[in-house]
Amino acid sequence: MVSEVSGSAPPQMGAQTRTLIGVSAAHWVSHVHIMTLPPLFIILKDQLGVSYVELGVAITLFGVVSALTQAPMGYIVDRFGARRLLIAGLCLGGLSLIVLGLFLSYPMMLACVAVAGLANCVYHPADYAILSSTMDERRMGRAFSIHTCAGMFGGAVAPVVGLGLALNAGVSWALIVMGALGPVVAVLIVLLRVPESETAAQRAAAGARDDGAKQQLLSPAILALVVFFILLGLSSAGMNNFGIAALQSGYDVPLELASLALTLFLGAVAVGVLAGGFLADRTRKHGLIAAICFAINAAIFLVVALTMPATAVLIAMLTLAGFLHGLISPSRDMMVRKAAPSGAAGRAFGIVSTGFNISSIIGPMLFGYIMDQDAPRWLFGMSCVFMVLTVALALFTEGRGPGRITRQRS
Repeated sequence: MVSEVSGSAPPQMGAQTRTLIGVSAAHWVSHVHIMTLPPLFIILKDQLGVSYVELGVAITLFGVVSALTQAPMGYIVDRFGARRLLIAGLCLGGLSLIVLGLFLSYPMMLACVAVAGLANCVYHPADYAILSSTMDERRMGRAFSIHTCAGMFGGAVAPVVGLGLALNAGVSWALIVMGALGPVVAVLIVLLRVPESETAAQRAAAGARDDGAKQQLLSPAILALVVFFILLGLSSAGMNNFGIAALQSGYDVPLELASLALTLFLGAVAVGVLAGGFLADRTRKHGLIAAICFAINAAIFLVVALTMPATAVLIAMLTLAGFLHGLISPSRDMMVRKAAPSGAAGRAFGIVSTGFNISSIIGPMLFGYIMDQDAPRWLFGMSCVFMVLTVALALFTEGRGPGRITRQRS
């Protein structure tokens, strides 16, 4: 099996490495931007005079805009190429945070998160289209894992860096500094000469056929993966968005240790993603991997919800849960790639990633309501419920077998 680009061999290793570095850096920034605001909620709640539900509305708005634009962006990426759109997304997302830092208010927050949601819709279809058309097929799982790990690492460092900047220099400076990372990485992509992804015009010139692609993009396999992504997003939405506040109010964990717990959770996700890349290249049982990992995580979160572990034990449990959550990510991406029609990686990932956007619409409101009801333990209990549903869907998908055989090219 060779690269997704029809009739061409994979680029030389140096070009592949530069491409992977550039695309992974962009994914790193996307998660930094996603995780810039939630750790600041505990400060913004008092500074702006709003409730957790109102802060959740801002994150929900981000998800609504991304959900409405991500699938169309996948079609745009496949038609016109991903590189220029990726650069535009980095600059637009960074600018939205910079403007919010300069004019901090709740109405401005709503406007800026809407713009950030539009920028966010670019990353998954653009990143995966570039990787699918340039990486060596034999190392595709590991390439996906490095890309995903970079994003998770961005989400892991954002709470500590952002909250640290906010406590020492103020919220406005924290937003400006985090936002500036977008244009910086956009310049890096230009300097690294990240290539353009395959476009519809190039496929037509090479004689590639897209017959039935639209029907396959709405296949049961793709639709099941959308639901799978929704459940994945909901299972971690509480911890990602309100984990610090929940640990403080429900378990008497000091602010610094609560921030460390979230960072370790997200950092362990990144480590798990790297390990999962090697696993994804060596097995076809991707659904079974997801089921096992999330069954263990459901048990961990249930224990956290029902008991009062010592702070050190609590942090250790959440770190293990983060590792298992990350372990399935490359297998998840390989499932999407196998279900995608030829030459439609951008569209497939755009459609399936909408599941994450839907979860980002539901999750912040749901968990914000839980926090406003002064029931932080239910944050972990509700997360457990979504993990159990993820296990059930993963086992159902695995039991049905693969929706299609991965295409072989001579």
